[in-house]
Order: sequence, then C-alpha cells, then structure tokens
Amino acid sequence: MRRGRGKRKAEVTEVPCVARRRTEGQEAIQEARRRAAPSVREFKYNKKRVRLVSQGSDLKDDARCILYWMCRDQRVQGANQLVEGAPMGDNWAFLYAQRLALKQELPLHVCFCLVPKFLEATIRHYRFMLRGLQEVAEECAELNIPFHLLLGYAKDVLPTFVVEHGVGGLVTDFSPLRLPRQWVEDVKERLPEDVPFAQVDAHNIVPCWVASPKQEYSARTIRGKIHAQLPEFLTEFPPVVPHPHLPSCPAEPLLKRFCRCTHCLVATQPIAWEACYSSLQVDHTVKEVEWATPGTAAGMAVLKSFIAERLKSFSTHRNDPNKAALSNLSPWLHFGQVSTQRAILEVQKHRRNYKDSVDAFVEEAVVRRELAENFCYYNENYDSVQGAYDWAQTTLKLHAKDKRPYLYSLQELEQGTTHDPLWNAAQLQMVQEGKMHGFLRMYWAKKILEWTRSPEEALQFAIYLNDRYELDGRDPNGYVGKLQDGGTGSHSLSGCLGARGRADTVSVCPAGCLWSICGIHDQGWAERPIFGKIRYMNYAGCKRKFDVDQFERRYAPTHSQ
Repeated sequence: MRRGRGKRKAEVTEVPCVARRRTEGQEAIQEARRRAAPSVREFKYNKKRVRLVSQGSDLKDDARCILYWMCRDQRVQGANQLVEGAPMGDNWAFLYAQRLALKQELPLHVCFCLVPKFLEATIRHYRFMLRGLQEVAEECAELNIPFHLLLGYAKDVLPTFVVEHGVGGLVTDFSPLRLPRQWVEDVKERLPEDVPFAQVDAHNIVPCWVASPKQEYSARTIRGKIHAQLPEFLTEFPPVVPHPHLPSCPAEPLLKRFCRCTHCLVATQPIAWEACYSSLQVDHTVKEVEWATPGTAAGMAVLKSFIAERLKSFSTHRNDPNKAALSNLSPWLHFGQVSTQRAILEVQKHRRNYKDSVDAFVEEAVVRRELAENFCYYNENYDSVQGAYDWAQTTLKLHAKDKRPYLYSLQELEQGTTHDPLWNAAQLQMVQEGKMHGFLRMYWAKKILEWTRSPEEALQFAIYLNDRYELDGRDPNGYVGKLQDGGTGSHSLSGCLGARGRADTVSVCPAGCLWSICGIHDQGWAERPIFGKIRYMNYAGCKRKFDVDQFERRYAPTHSQ
C-alpha cells in the first residue's frame, strides 16, 4: 500500500517505557531483535508474505488510521511481556500494519470480530481464545494502540467501523479454511472502494501461496520446496515499538477515550470481558481444561519447558503416550498465541546437542504443518471423502458395504463406551483434557472407520468429536496432519500397522482425520476388509509399541466393557 500526495504530519507523542524483569533467554531474543532492526519501519520486510485482496492499493489522503483485523494470529508480542520498552513482535501481520502506520505517520488500531459461533467450537475454545485476547488488549494498551472487540460477523460490523474511524488501509492475517476465507471475501465486497485491503500469512514460516502454487501430493513433494525457501523466510522478527502516532481525540486522554462505534468494545476503556460471553451461541457443557493456561506468556512458558525438559527425548519417545516427550504447544499454535516461527528459532538453537530431536521437530512443525495448510488451501473438499485421492475414494467405495465387526452410534463413541478399552481411554483423554496423544489420534480415527456404517459417516463423526473437544480442533492439521513417509528404526509403527512406516505424530502436527480415514498424503497398502488399501492399525500392534495397560489405567472409563 502507498499513500497519495499531500499527507499530513501527525502529532508525535512521548511514549513512556515499561520495565519488567527479563530472563537470560528473553535477553537473548531481545538482542537478536536489535540486530534485526530498531523497528519494523527500518526492517527489510519481505513483501512475499503479503498479498493484496482489494484491487486498489493507494491510501487515501484523508486517512485517519491503519487497522489490523486480527483473526487467526492472536498475538502482539509473541515471546514475552514488554521488556524495558522493547516488546516482542512475533506476528508478521501486526508488524506489517505497524510498518504502514509508521511510514504514513498514522495511528494504528487493532480489532477482533467475535462471532457468536464457529463450527463445533464450545465454551472450552472460546474461553481459551478470549483470555488470550485479553492479554492482547493489555499489550496493545501499553503500546498506545487501541484494541477493539467487535461483536458479530466481520461483514456486519467491520465495514461500518472502517468508515466511522476513517481507516485508510486494512490488514488481516491468513487462514486456508473455508469460513475464514469467506469472511475475507465478504469484507472485501463491503469495504469502501478507496480502502486498500492486504492479507499477510503470519501463521506459516513460508507463506502458503509462496511455498507451492498447487496442491502437493505428499511431504516428499513439498519438503524440498519448503527447505529451499527457509533461509529467506526463517528470519528473526524486528521489535514492535510503542506507537508514536496516537488517535486524535479532543478533550479526553487515550486511556479514557470512549468509542462511538455501536458494536465496539475498545481497550482504551476496560472491556467487560465476561459480558462478551452473553453474545455467544455455543455449548457450555464442554468445560475448560486445567493444564493449559491461555495466552502468549503461558504458551512461551510451555515452549521453554519443552526445550529444557522434553526436547532431548522427543526423537526417541514422542510416539509413546506414557512418556512426556511432546511439545504440547498445539493449543497456543492453533489460536496463534505462539508463533511457529518463534518456536523453530528457539528450538534450533539446541540442534548441536539434540540433532535428531530438533530435525524431527522441524519436520513436524514446518513441513507437516505447511503440507496440511497447502491441502486445505488448494482442495475445497479438505473435510470430505471427495477430497481424497482417486485411489482412496475407489478403495473405500469398494469396501463400503463390508461387514463391520462392531457398529457404534455417535453418542456411544462420544461417551467412550466401545468394547476397546484403549480407544475409550483415548477418547476420554480428549474429552477431559482437550488433547489426545498424537500417536493415539491415528488409532482413534482409524477405528471410527472400522466401527461406523460408511467412510462418510466415519469422517463426519471424527471431525465432529475432534472439533468439539480438542483445543486445537478446527485446524488444517486436524483435517489433514499425518505420519511421515517411509523409514524404519526406533520410530517404526510396524507393530501397529502391519507394514513398514515411521511416525512423527506430535502435538504440533496431530494425525488428521483425512490422513487416517482417507489416506491423504499416504500411499496404498495391502488390501483388507473395510479399509481397502487405507493404512491399518490394531490393538495388538499398539500393545507391542507401548504399555497399553498403563495408559488405560489413567483414562479408562468405569463402564468400559
């Protein structure tokens, strides 16, 4: 975006520094940022991360501010709280919006549109999200950037907000999923023609539309493309700076300013966060979990504990549900409260000591995640059997009428009342904790295929349960995430699959429903009833892989058969 002639000089306000204690690790991150650039204005920002949604790109002369419409990437700083006036900026969309505002000497605003419902999300997911957004609002206030919580769908509230606040340019982040993409299109159609609209992929390290121009067949076909572009995109972030250009508001200081927008709650006055819940139309019976504290600060603490305590055993024990070897980062990555790029930058610092673990983590958190993003972006049927490869659709159709050993209703599956104590335990882990171990996600989904009337019903049930209970549900990885291709060794799944295979099923890249049920990003295997050529797993194989009894004792329902 660029601005026309005749831009006005905005008032520059003295900004106080905010001092907080920092750790040695935070100091190292800060030093890396200082080396990158004093601020995003001086930083050599890679424009490949950005694409223009609107047709026009010129900022109007009478623009009063720049607006970042935060959606998927719900973070401002990303690495820790403000440190002596130098906050962290692990959000490329936020940074791009501030870059525009600084260059045009305009105030910067941030907004989030709180929709009343989203797919199968429950109060478990909304509370996790809203508590993270509360942290965002507090950080924005410390940066002199008003945060606005708009209640309703973006198409209904955002265009009005843009007009009333004199927004000169709109920036948003990126999701490959159907509904968020439709939200962007709806806003585009309703925006004033003279307001340019840009989108930034702040979720992937290599932007989705840059990584590949087409749907990739497997990790093998995208891996080289990703690694070839990592040197260009896997860079340190510049710092976010306290914004020097404040919104014009006569007679009232910033922290007491009231927004006149009908549907807006703005963080320059205290947001009544609990009151926001009255606008929601979601199920309140799925309770919050205790182990996962929402927000960027908590997510970064989990990353720190992973590096210090679990990274060393990640390569050897990540497929054992009884071992503490996973990153456990998926809730924070899903809600954009922690940046995948920051996680990789920090984990890679330990490659000298834990080469195998670091390489495996990079494979999962970068290659596998971006493969899932690629599939959802280029395949509109990413959540249906019609999205599967031809060979998989054919084999599933040929075996659709095969006799099932057991048939369970959705209610029986949801309550974990099957004949299989391992499956029941995995289901109850997901219901109680909002998280199922990645290895068991594969087994769980494949058994749903075996115990339901058709592949279509199996996929419908699996997606429903995943999206309803998993904190990282409604995510490309949940639809598509998969095993790693080929290989043998300590990660072999031969005992469970009856065939050669290597698993990299970790919390950052869960086994997805389409991989497990429809063979996405996989190959055909030995044909068998019900599954056809879809890869198979069984209970006996899991017993050879890990201590099944130990896991069952932790989660097994008392009413299991």
